[in-house]
Amino acid sequence: MQKNKTLYIDKEAVATLSMAKLGILAPVKGLMNSAEAKKVDESGMHNGCSFPFSFILAPSGRRNKEVLESSKPGDVLTLVCDSKECGSLTIEEVFEIDPIARVQNIYKTTDMSHPGIQKTLKRLGNLAVSGAFEVDFEDVSEAVSRVQAKVAGLEAKNITGMVMAARPLHRAHERMIRQALEKCDLMVIFLSKPYLHDLINYDLRRATVDYFVKNFLPSEKIVVVPLENTYIFAGNNEVILNAIAVKNFGCTKFIVGQNHAGLGMHYEKKKISTIFDQLTGLDLDIETVSEFVYCNECKTLVTTNTCPHGQHHHISYHSESILELFKVGILPPAVLIRKEISAMILARLHPNRFKNIPKLYYDFIPGSGLIEEHSEEDFYLSLMRLYQTSSLT
Repeated sequence: MQKNKTLYIDKEAVATLSMAKLGILAPVKGLMNSAEAKKVDESGMHNGCSFPFSFILAPSGRRNKEVLESSKPGDVLTLVCDSKECGSLTIEEVFEIDPIARVQNIYKTTDMSHPGIQKTLKRLGNLAVSGAFEVDFEDVSEAVSRVQAKVAGLEAKNITGMVMAARPLHRAHERMIRQALEKCDLMVIFLSKPYLHDLINYDLRRATVDYFVKNFLPSEKIVVVPLENTYIFAGNNEVILNAIAVKNFGCTKFIVGQNHAGLGMHYEKKKISTIFDQLTGLDLDIETVSEFVYCNECKTLVTTNTCPHGQHHHISYHSESILELFKVGILPPAVLIRKEISAMILARLHPNRFKNIPKLYYDFIPGSGLIEEHSEEDFYLSLMRLYQTSSLT
């Protein structure tokens, strides 16, 4: 029996194919042939619904190019990822693409200084393949099952979805989540799972979100699932594909911050318009949420639209700035990040930084007088409580 030819793809491609196969990217449910791809790239439409660019598979590499060049319609290719078989594809068509035009469609730029463009070009070949496929990627199928089970268990009708990176999870995120919870039967938090190196990796971000949900929210009304943030979720198209995925997971409402990249919020004919006003076939209630800040006059979190005080009174929740503190090992104020979450992050990012935790505890932290074991995470929590002691400040 003749062995199938092999096509080597990465985990990012497997995850993307799996999302299409399971209907998460509908109206796209499979790979497009050359005619379909051209039509979608030109019109931004597929099967009567908006979709920002063509859905194709064009893996890079000499071996992949040789396999595709020597294949014909009807041939079955074995899909391999990380040296393991992960699926199969029955060829309908092999056709040429222009990788530069492809990244232009995805990112709306070809600026080679963009790290996403460089990464995408490295994984793009100049031959694409279409056809029926099967893939095995449990992360996506498990996420779908978890959401469906939660919806059925609660008999939920009003289901709100929010996509967030939580890098890190800060007080403004918490306020957005609480505000959304008041108006729904079930909230689905889609935690963005990137394929690029990040200071705070997905596992740590997931641990902080799970901790917050379990300890400070009605957890029975919430389900947290990963959203594979593959290369197609890039540039200005990210918010569009997020909305499509949220809808196809079964949500009836999508919450998005007004400063989200690609939202394109502007005033038109005396009303606020966004990119979603230009889309067709997206049957989803979309709510844009104003930016939250801490006002030192109001002494609480407010939105920029409701606070009467100037920007100079506002503390902003800019993730990159907060990450700068974590990078150098500084404990952010509790007004920015919940102290338990800061402790989790610092203990993971800067392990074994203290030579003698027991002595630091003895010198700085009031205790019961008993000898107790303490972790670095415990020390950060106790240190934050010490920061908040106000009698001498």
